[in-house]
Amino acid sequence: MLLTIIAIIFVLGYVAIALEHTIKISKTARALSLGTLLWLIWFKFSGDLNLANEQLFECFGELTQIIFFLMGAMTIVAIVDANDVFSIITSRIKTNNARTLMWLIAWLTFFLSAVLDNLTTTIVMMTLMRKLIEDSKMRLYLAGIIIIAANAGGAWSPIGDVTTAMLWIGGQVSTIGIIKTLILPSMVSLLVPLIILNFLIKGKIKYDLQITTQAPPSFERNAIFAAGIGGLLMVPVINTIFHVPPYIAMLFTLGFLWTAVESIGKKYNPVPQRLSTYQVIKEVDMPSVLFFAGILLAVGVLNATGQLASLAGILENSIGNTNIIIAILGALSAVVDNVPMAAATMKMYSLSNYPQDDFLWKFIAFCIGTGGSMLVIGSAAGVAAMGIDRNLSFGWYLRKITPLAVLGYASGAILTIFLTTT
Repeated sequence: MLLTIIAIIFVLGYVAIALEHTIKISKTARALSLGTLLWLIWFKFSGDLNLANEQLFECFGELTQIIFFLMGAMTIVAIVDANDVFSIITSRIKTNNARTLMWLIAWLTFFLSAVLDNLTTTIVMMTLMRKLIEDSKMRLYLAGIIIIAANAGGAWSPIGDVTTAMLWIGGQVSTIGIIKTLILPSMVSLLVPLIILNFLIKGKIKYDLQITTQAPPSFERNAIFAAGIGGLLMVPVINTIFHVPPYIAMLFTLGFLWTAVESIGKKYNPVPQRLSTYQVIKEVDMPSVLFFAGILLAVGVLNATGQLASLAGILENSIGNTNIIIAILGALSAVVDNVPMAAATMKMYSLSNYPQDDFLWKFIAFCIGTGGSMLVIGSAAGVAAMGIDRNLSFGWYLRKITPLAVLGYASGAILTIFLTTT
C-alpha cells in the first residue's frame, strides 16, 4: 500500500511539473516539494529509519556530485558570456546563402553544444539569429535545426548534456567510450534532417552583419576564451589523467578561470561588472539546479523502494528487447523531461549487471539525449528557443520539424546498434 501511494504521488507530482505553463507555478518549487515529500513519507512509514538514512545518504551523495558539476559549468559559461567571448566564434559567419548558412549554423551548434551544453548553445545561437535575420520563416527553420543540432551535439559529449553528464558522473560511461560510440550516430541524427531541409530552403539571406556590442578589449576576450572554453575542454582530460570525479575537474577549471578574470580586473577602478565574478554569479540559473535536485530526490525514493527495478523487470518481461525499451524511453523523453527520464532509467539498471561503457548506457545517452528533439517542448533547448522566438509554436514545430527529427532519431539509433553489434 505504501509503495502504491508513493508511486501515485510521484506521478501526480510529475504531471504538475509538466503543466508548468498551465498552473503558472515554478516547476522548481513543485520538484523540490515532490522530492522532499516522498522522503518524508518514506522516513515516516518505511519501518526502518537506519535503512532510510543510508538510502538518503547514498542518494544525496550522487545528487551533490551532479549539482556541483552543474553549478561549476553554469558559472564558467556565465563568465564567458558576460565577456562577449561567443562573438569570437559567431563573428566568423560571413555567408548570405540560405543553404550554406543553415549548414554552417547546424554544425557550429553541434560542436559548440558538445563543449558548452545544449541549453547554453541554443540560447547563444537563437539570440544571434534573432539579431541577424529579418526573414521570420527562415528564422523558424533555423530554430528547428538549432534544437536538433544542440541535442545531438550534447549526446556524445560527457559535458554536452545533463543526461550524458549524469551517466558520466555516475560511472556508467567513460569519456573515450561515449565519444567513440556516439559521435557518428549523433552526426547522422543531425545530417538526415539537414539533407531533407536542404531541398526545402533556398535563396539569399538579408541581414546585418555589423552588430554593435560593447565588447571588451581583444586581449581580455581572447584570454577568457582560452581559460573558459579551453578549461571546459580540459575537464574530461583531467578526469581521465587524475581519475578524480568530474565535479572536481569542473571546480578546478572554475577556480582557474575565476583567478584569471580577477587578475584581469585588477587594472580597472572600479572593476567592470563583466570582470566581477560575484556579480556574474548572480546570472547563474539556480532554479534549474534546484529543479534537478528535486527530481533526483524524487527518483531516489523510487529507487530506494525498489519500484524502478520492478519496472525494469516488467518491461523486460513484456517487451523483451532492451534496445526497443530504451528507444521507446528515448521517444518518451520528447514528452517527459529528459532529466527525470534519465535519472529513472539509470536506476532501472545496475552497474553490476551492465558495467561501465556497456552498450546499454551509451544507447540511453543517445536516445534520451536526442529523443527530446521530436517535440519543441521535449528538451531544455526547445523550450529556450520558444522563449527567445515567440513565433516558434508547438504546432509549427510539430508539422515542419518533428518528422525530420523522428527520421534523424531513428537513423542515429539504428546506426548506434549497427556499429556496436558488427
